[in-house]
Amino acid sequence: MLALSGAVLAAASACAPGTASKSDAKDEQTGTVKVWLYDEANRAPKEKVVNEAVAEFTATRPKVKVEVSYIPTDAGPRAEKMKGAFNDPNSAPDVVEFGNTDLFGYVAAGGLADITADLAGWSEAGDLPQDLKDTTTVNGAQYGLPWWIGLRSLYYRTDVFTELGIKAPTTYAELVEAAKKARAAKPEMFGIAVGGKYTFGALPFVWASGGDLAAQQGGAYKSVIDSPESQAGVKAYTDLFAKDICPAEQCADLTGGKTVEAFSAGKAAMAILPNSSRSAVEAGVQGKYAVVPLPGLTPGSVAPAFSGGNDLGVMKSTQHRSLAVDFMKVLAGKKYQLAMFDAMGNLPTLATARADVVAKDPFLKPFIDTLNAGTKFVPKDAAWAKIDAQSIVPTMLQKVVTGKSDVAGATSEAAGAMNAAFAGK
Repeated sequence: MLALSGAVLAAASACAPGTASKSDAKDEQTGTVKVWLYDEANRAPKEKVVNEAVAEFTATRPKVKVEVSYIPTDAGPRAEKMKGAFNDPNSAPDVVEFGNTDLFGYVAAGGLADITADLAGWSEAGDLPQDLKDTTTVNGAQYGLPWWIGLRSLYYRTDVFTELGIKAPTTYAELVEAAKKARAAKPEMFGIAVGGKYTFGALPFVWASGGDLAAQQGGAYKSVIDSPESQAGVKAYTDLFAKDICPAEQCADLTGGKTVEAFSAGKAAMAILPNSSRSAVEAGVQGKYAVVPLPGLTPGSVAPAFSGGNDLGVMKSTQHRSLAVDFMKVLAGKKYQLAMFDAMGNLPTLATARADVVAKDPFLKPFIDTLNAGTKFVPKDAAWAKIDAQSIVPTMLQKVVTGKSDVAGATSEAAGAMNAAFAGK
């Protein structure tokens, strides 16, 4: 999942009393380990892999049963499910799958167990890149295990580029030049499809410029979206909403999903899309596109991507802590990450597993190159849910794109709104 919804925030903030009252946690070595995983539109392949992991786990533990339930992926119903689990530990699972931006609200609510010590001796711990591990840590403690990751890279139309003699861009300047050339030759197309409501399409430009959404100062987050570096990144992104690239009147209201639709429908020469958009793109422009990492400012550099994805964690209220941790390790290990890739196309988080999937499917190389170049994340604070729900970043972008504000004014206003959220106002 790429963002924590306001509904999930409400669930998290409402759950602290229930979790706090569970102080007599045991560590039973027999019985039923309850696991909650996300349901999928096509669950069967995922369920098959999970069942194989359950069979392997229980084969050496005859007095243990693993009971897997599939919970809704839609934010509202999922939030209600988690709220119930946090408030009533007896109904809670032992192991749970959650979107990686959900983690901070769940930790603030006291719902997740600190598994730092449990993973210290895990044989595959060293295979997890530090930047991904960092997305699961709060104040130095680890509360989740990254299970799969979703990344964005630059899709481009090979037929258009070949016809016009354009090479895949390797810098931001080249991207701008390619976008203008494509739109000039084919005015029915956007040079690059960008969206005023596309937070995770915009952030790589901020990060590539050395900026960020926020930084920790004295143990608390403070917005830095109005820093000179961040403002340069905001300007780089919003400059793409020009009439000769992606006109504001057509692109200001585009979301990430709408940019997928635009590229898939043949209405854009380029777009910043996740690996999961492959099937949609194939359905529209099969054989006419390729993917490269989104370039940074200097030749050969890669604009940092947001590391979206899902984690596995152990509930603080579990009565089967050791078993829960051990099953989580099995499911998140290389063997089953590779099996989940084969079944669902989920990008593995473990480095050696990623190398294996690229060998199987060269399409993924640009995404893995992006991942290996280093990813970025949202502020690791429960307030991110409020910042996201209030559309603070899209509002900032749209004000610049539509001319209602300049970059300095829009970023200053956004910083103020973020700081109010961090302060709990």
